[in-house]
Amino acid sequence: MKRRFFLALAAMLLLAAGVTISCEGDDDNNGDGVPADDDTDSPACDDEGGAAPTSSAMIPNFSPEYYAEQSRIYFDTLDSSADPDSIPNYSELVARWEWPPWLKLTGFGRKNMIRIDKLLRLYPTAVPERDCRAFDVQPFGRCRVVFSYNGGEPCPIYEEFTFNEYGEVTFIEAWSDLPGFFPADAGDVWAEGPDVQRLSTRVPGLGTASGLIDVDGECMREAAAQDEDVADFVAHAKHFAVAWIINYLDYGADSFRVGCGW
Repeated sequence: MKRRFFLALAAMLLLAAGVTISCEGDDDNNGDGVPADDDTDSPACDDEGGAAPTSSAMIPNFSPEYYAEQSRIYFDTLDSSADPDSIPNYSELVARWEWPPWLKLTGFGRKNMIRIDKLLRLYPTAVPERDCRAFDVQPFGRCRVVFSYNGGEPCPIYEEFTFNEYGEVTFIEAWSDLPGFFPADAGDVWAEGPDVQRLSTRVPGLGTASGLIDVDGECMREAAAQDEDVADFVAHAKHFAVAWIINYLDYGADSFRVGCGW
């Protein structure tokens, strides 16, 4: 595992660049947590119709087979035996958020994501079990998979994929697929219930046609002020490599033991 850490450390030094999205608007009383003001006729910037809506505003533009296949291909980028040219259709600012005990923001930006994962593939990893399915609400792609690191014991992971209108992956969100980490009730195996705790549907900008986000935008600041998870994402995005190293020092050494159930 030490070798994988140093590979990841080198990869995390490849920082991502941001883009700017204008953001204006007010709360439309839909309970999204953004403060309301006197102009109740204008939607909040992170609501449908606002300048930076969340991904919940999106509807599928592609076939179910497309979303399932793009989600499945993603795991080729982490499988040492897979074709190195097998890469999903990433957005320019694709972000990967892995909930603890994993290390939160582990990829930000298309170029950096590809570079990071190519380095990580140098540590023998296989993803032999992949069950990827499409859904008609965001996240459009969802997978239950099993990793094997260096031929060791299996590691179950649940992962979700958010897409923009052009079929590009904009946000990847992962959890350990063990009790206590999965984001939904035990019987809700594809996280379809109303109480699922995911970040992808709370980040402003993922619901625009391009799905590009602006971590410095007014709408992001409003959302971060009301949502600790969004604020955590913004802090990591602004200081990508430093935040990753801090997370590793906090709990990274135990990530595999805890998250994989070894």
